[in-house]
Amino acid sequence: MTAAPGDPQALLRRSVESGRLHSAYLLSGPPPEPRDAALAFARGVVCLGSTPRPCEACPACHRSRQREILALDGSGKKGPLLRHVGDHPDLLWVERGVDDTRVRIGQIRALQSALRLRAAEGGRRVAVIADAEWLNQEAQNALLRLLEEPPPDTLIVLVARSSAGLLATVRSRCQKLVFRPGPEVEGDDPQRLELVTRLEGLRSASLPALLDWAEEFRGARSEVQEEVERLLEIGAWWLRRRVAARLRESGTDPGPELQAHSVLSACRKSLVQRNANPQMVVERALLALRATARA
Repeated sequence: MTAAPGDPQALLRRSVESGRLHSAYLLSGPPPEPRDAALAFARGVVCLGSTPRPCEACPACHRSRQREILALDGSGKKGPLLRHVGDHPDLLWVERGVDDTRVRIGQIRALQSALRLRAAEGGRRVAVIADAEWLNQEAQNALLRLLEEPPPDTLIVLVARSSAGLLATVRSRCQKLVFRPGPEVEGDDPQRLELVTRLEGLRSASLPALLDWAEEFRGARSEVQEEVERLLEIGAWWLRRRVAARLRESGTDPGPELQAHSVLSACRKSLVQRNANPQMVVERALLALRATARA
């Protein structure tokens, strides 16, 4: 179930204002927009004021304002498994712990337990699961049961850089909203500009040069996985730009780009679902991107 084309944030605002809300949403795209939109949406759902929501003036908005953000710990040993948004009792937030590479099943079970209780304010409740792409299959299966039988007046919002790592059964139960990158990825971010420049040079890159690039992603999974995901995100954008240019300028078949995009999607799934070695994932992605550049 995918929302009609349009500005995802505007669609969420209209849903809040009209009161026509789904039980589950999946917000995907490059950060920070999906996460920021999930926070505003959750706060708007419990807002007691008039439009726009959140109104920032009612008691609920005062309670849901983010203050000091409590760090989570997926094991529950060094911190809580989940937290409230601000100190609003009906807004729950789950994300990876500081030292975790996954959103753990214990966190989903803690969320299920919390949602068995009645809403403290007597209205709607919202549970946001950020970093949803890092739910392993066991945690996703637990989440699926929650999506299939959500508690009354409860909304579940999943936030992910990409939905590719989520089970199809999880995705199918959510209203999907995709946040696309801007028309120019370079912007004011020098790191992204450097990455795009390196991608543009892939045509002449040797195999040893590719392996050296992949070597940069060697190390502890918790330290490099975000950078691998970033590479896959920018690589996919780069491919979409090549497809658009190919169709616009020559009308030739964008088959090489589409094939490489399929490889990048498979790389993301391997990284998320199979705990694949990040360096090997990068090697596979770079080889596919170089083949496209040379096509």
